[in-house]
Amino acid sequence: MAEPAATGQRILVVGPSWVGDMVMAQSLFMTLKHHHPGCRIGVLAPGWSLPILDRMGEVDEAIALDIGHGEFGWGIRRRVARSLRGRFDHAIVLPRSWKSALVPFLAGIPRRTGFTGEQRVVLLNERRRLDKEVLDQTVKRFVALGLPAGEAARGDFPLPRPRLAVDAANLAELRRAHGLSSRPAIGLMPGAEYGPAKQWPLAHFRALAEALVGEGFEVRVLGGPKDEGAGEAIAAGVDHVHNLCGRTRLADAVDLLADCHQVVTNDSGLMHVAAAVGTRVHALYGSSSPAYTPPLTDSAEIHYLALDCSPCFARTCPLGHTRCLTELSPERLLAAVLGAERRIAVG
Repeated sequence: MAEPAATGQRILVVGPSWVGDMVMAQSLFMTLKHHHPGCRIGVLAPGWSLPILDRMGEVDEAIALDIGHGEFGWGIRRRVARSLRGRFDHAIVLPRSWKSALVPFLAGIPRRTGFTGEQRVVLLNERRRLDKEVLDQTVKRFVALGLPAGEAARGDFPLPRPRLAVDAANLAELRRAHGLSSRPAIGLMPGAEYGPAKQWPLAHFRALAEALVGEGFEVRVLGGPKDEGAGEAIAAGVDHVHNLCGRTRLADAVDLLADCHQVVTNDSGLMHVAAAVGTRVHALYGSSSPAYTPPLTDSAEIHYLALDCSPCFARTCPLGHTRCLTELSPERLLAAVLGAERRIAVG
């Protein structure tokens, strides 16, 4: 299929359903703006992701598609599709499910690009074969769909690093509202939506938090409402440790993480947010692989034991011991954080 005229092209991207994937999708948006100067990018995505999209200068319009987990939402999809008719020239569908390709098809968008999968022969008219060895990272798969097929198939194209905008005024208000101090801040992110096989033990997080406070840091525990209990287990009774889980919006997390010197985090959505605001990341990998979903920054240290059973990509440890995470000691992470602080001070 011939490439349409670049200038003024109207592109709809059907976005992913996870925080980290949405951050990585910014690499695609950057690529589209570079290859198609003057294009207008709309992103169709779950409503929760709109605050993240608002921090991406490449996104001209965010369109909410709010359908509950497991719901088909036929009426909602049809209604959104009607609202998009005639507004876009090209749709890029990032998720591989057939449902994700429905809205662009129903909206009559002329060119609809995505990877082959889940009976999408009719819904997509530009189907790409996914070579998992060449496109071995999530971010590569996203960017590849915004490139000509031949260039994408080689897999050696540039991967722009996500960069989220920070709201200084909002940060100042957050510091006041939550009683945050002038101590240098370290962020801890104990959550991982995928499952416990990606979660460093809470006792390790608490031991690290106590040690960091002893070294003169303030600790901010960040996560969603589901992580409130985990945050309390880490912060309870420890001065200078703030449990902010469930007490801030997603956009607030962007600003609070940008204000941290460093973060210690599971392989999670907030790990990618921290990387995208330039904060140094200590990324803990258990059941997942740092080769597949690494933090997209040069300022990261990967903590991964690479046991014989890793990565298993399971939600819970099939062997029942989660040694890949329990054997990553708090002392190791403390030494890494303090070593980075010394390098920052010298540099």
